[in-house]
Amino acid sequence: MSVRSNNPGMLVRGLYGITPDLADTALLLDKTEQVLAGGAQLIQYRNKTANTGLRFQQASALLQLCKTYAVPLIVNDHMELAAEINADGVHLGKHDTNIAIVRKHLGPGKIIGASCYDCITLASEAIANGADYVAFGAFFSTSTKHDTVTAPIDILHRAKAVLNVPVVGIGGINLVNVPTLIKNGADAVAVCHSLYQADDICQTAVKFSHYFNSIRYII
Repeated sequence: MSVRSNNPGMLVRGLYGITPDLADTALLLDKTEQVLAGGAQLIQYRNKTANTGLRFQQASALLQLCKTYAVPLIVNDHMELAAEINADGVHLGKHDTNIAIVRKHLGPGKIIGASCYDCITLASEAIANGADYVAFGAFFSTSTKHDTVTAPIDILHRAKAVLNVPVVGIGGINLVNVPTLIKNGADAVAVCHSLYQADDICQTAVKFSHYFNSIRYII
């Protein structure tokens, strides 16, 4: 089954797993397969400590795994790596390559996501330049990143009112606080630590996924 779409942003829904910094590729694949088996709709490969060779090895292996579940693999930051392995897209921060340049390089069929922190204006600019989804956060305290911007919950409501692409919540999300984000309009939630470090990764992913089927967005 292909994960390609004429409207790539429509694929951004539900649980969005973000990989931790793991040097052990076999362990990374094992954990990610549990995340996928539990219902994750997207996977983002993010490893800030890996060298170029390890990133290529891990991203290539993850892409093949994701294909078996018909789930898009998004590469964090590295446009050239995403293009080299033919990943399904790339996620960019404000200090990464310009979105318009990435869109021209990757083409129209790839998913481009943008971190917009606590700024709807930044999100609007990202969409104008070709982003398929925008991510806001951190909403809660997170161990994955340091010196993060704190975003208010109501930015989800405000974003949904003016933006025409999926809105992703990120930062310190767990099974206790995720209902709040979904109720306030998050189309997807990006989760790393509370997912990949769970005692039962697959069941944790199942529970995250279930919330998207059982909780209604409050207008």
